[in-house]
Amino acid sequence: MLQITDLKHENVIATIASGKLQQQDIEKVHPIIHAILDKGLKIRWYFEMNNFEGWNIKGLWEDFKMDVAHERDYERIAMVGEKKWQEWATQFMKPFTNAEIRYFNIDQKEDAKKWIERDDF
Repeated sequence: MLQITDLKHENVIATIASGKLQQQDIEKVHPIIHAILDKGLKIRWYFEMNNFEGWNIKGLWEDFKMDVAHERDYERIAMVGEKKWQEWATQFMKPFTNAEIRYFNIDQKEDAKKWIERDDF
């Protein structure tokens, strides 16, 4: 399941992923991405993983397609997790986007939120 949480900045997507992500979970983020892009802004994504088990095949494929299609549209991605494989997955993503990607442990989620919203570019 992918829960969309509060958006404090107009270019920040904030989500909490739990269980296994399905295709429809990824698809519900598409309108938010396009609304940000329509404003001429770069996307920042706060992606918190809470009891997250990964993706099913269709969810993984949909996520990959979205990332490749928007590789130049992301500015920052904060991956917040609780397991070593989640940190590894963050490293794996780096070649597929121009975004600055950082991994934060779950106990650092407030730091991740501050980083994703910080305007220092």
